[in-house]
Amino acid sequence: MAESVRNESIPALKPRSLLRKNVKQLVLPGENVGADSAKESSPSVSSERSQYAVELQPRRPTAQCVDSPRSDLDAAQLSIDGSPLLRSEDFKSLSELGAGAGGSVNKVLHRPSRKIMARKMIRIEAKATVSKQIVRELYIMKECKTDYIVSFFGAFVLENSVVMCMEYMDCGSLDRIYKLAGRIEERPLQHITYSVLNGLTYLYTSHRIMHRDVKPSNILVNCRGQIKLCDFGVSGELINSVADTFVGTSTYMSPERIQGAPYTVKSDVWSFGLTLLELSMGKSPFCSKDDSSSSSSTAGPLGILDLLQQIVNESPPKLPENSGYSKELQSCINACLIKDVELRPSPWDLLKHPFAMNLDRSPGFDMARWARQFAFND
Repeated sequence: MAESVRNESIPALKPRSLLRKNVKQLVLPGENVGADSAKESSPSVSSERSQYAVELQPRRPTAQCVDSPRSDLDAAQLSIDGSPLLRSEDFKSLSELGAGAGGSVNKVLHRPSRKIMARKMIRIEAKATVSKQIVRELYIMKECKTDYIVSFFGAFVLENSVVMCMEYMDCGSLDRIYKLAGRIEERPLQHITYSVLNGLTYLYTSHRIMHRDVKPSNILVNCRGQIKLCDFGVSGELINSVADTFVGTSTYMSPERIQGAPYTVKSDVWSFGLTLLELSMGKSPFCSKDDSSSSSSTAGPLGILDLLQQIVNESPPKLPENSGYSKELQSCINACLIKDVELRPSPWDLLKHPFAMNLDRSPGFDMARWARQFAFND
């Protein structure tokens, strides 16, 4: 990092809170989201100049996507289609899938519907009225119908938590998988790339939603070999109210977002480029050479601020030439990590990239068989 950047005085950061001071030229997660996000300028598809640009005009959201949900949401609940409203007492916990400072995820049985689900409990710092607003904002997730997005069944408020009920993905996240297996080989990476790009394209062109939190832990796999996105930022109030640190997400922030520019779908592309690089390397691309850790999320506040300035001021990370991966994969990662947002391709541009297009070049590869080796033992 340049010496001038090192010597810049950086204010102290309050840990474990989203209520923090800003840093010169840094915009931290949780700021300017929610209602303001609808006013952000979206990239003009026809004016993009990336190498793989294609003509695609995103659709405006339909009235069904943006209208207020039914009045029964005054109870801060959503119903499964054709089933009673979700209630905490209707769930039987089967196993824990993950836990952290911000909440927990469990495999559960919803007794009335006999459906196996993933129940995510997110601790929040919000008043009851804000909690209900969060549930209302989550309603749009029920409108997302595609093989590339995890199905959403409903949500409700329980004490100081928002409870989200989603499709159970029985192989877990890519974060879990690469930490079990080491770096992921190229053929599954190709399927992952195709699915994630289709998911991002669907969210934006069908619902004008940007994911805002693309990273390995938010990409899930099931035993059928399907790869699906989860935890996209449809609720600004939830982003602002979550009782967790911003450290992990900051690692995947794009340069333009750190500098205060509006979030666009191309910011999701940057985050996916870092995700693809992390899966290829088997560790965070920002780990120091003498750091054996596979994740930078344990760095302290000053380390994170130093990282953010590195993202802005230094060249983006690359896959090593001797990595054993194809030049097509290297080219795809490099395209995602173009620092100039005007030159960076959109998700639908990247679907035209040879790495995403040539899924049939390895017809003998069975993605479902690959995925099943990582299935939960429960």
